[in-house]
Amino acid sequence: MGTKTADETGAETGAEATTDEQKVSVAKTDEVTEAEDTTADENAADEIAADIDDEDDLAGNAPEEGPTGVGQGAGAVVSAALGLVSLTGSWIGTVAAARETLVGQLQTSSTASVAKQVKEVYGDAWQTTAMWGGLFALLALVVGVGVLARPAFGAPGKPQAVWIKSVAWGGVALGVVGLLLAVLKYTGFLLDLPSTS
Repeated sequence: MGTKTADETGAETGAEATTDEQKVSVAKTDEVTEAEDTTADENAADEIAADIDDEDDLAGNAPEEGPTGVGQGAGAVVSAALGLVSLTGSWIGTVAAARETLVGQLQTSSTASVAKQVKEVYGDAWQTTAMWGGLFALLALVVGVGVLARPAFGAPGKPQAVWIKSVAWGGVALGVVGLLLAVLKYTGFLLDLPSTS
């Protein structure tokens, strides 16, 4: 009873071997299934991420790679500079006023009345200076308003930098003041020609 025959030993060994092979086979099958599950999970995660990206693109939530606001900042600075030039005067306004003075001197005879000489020589030059100041003020106003209105026509959800708004509003304010002063100077309400009577 204690001894086993060779056939029994061989049968047991064969059964154990078969069981071991089945275990190895089952383990390999589990590993393959596990790898397939992992791959399927990764693919599903990639598909979900792609769907989210597509939805963000459609909703406008994607990171903006478009305008950085450099153009708007430059426009705001230009607006403020034009407004300042409208108040202080420009080279072109000075040259135009000098030219108008020269034309007035050439076209006015020495026998003309003092009032006519003052108007032709100084009054027209003063109005020319006011006109050029008004043009610069108008440009400052248009550029400043354009910069402030730009976000309404740009990428939705991307706010304009605070400093751009501040400088643009400064340009608009300088433009309004410069335009008002130009109109007052041109019409004679501010610093009118002296009386010659």
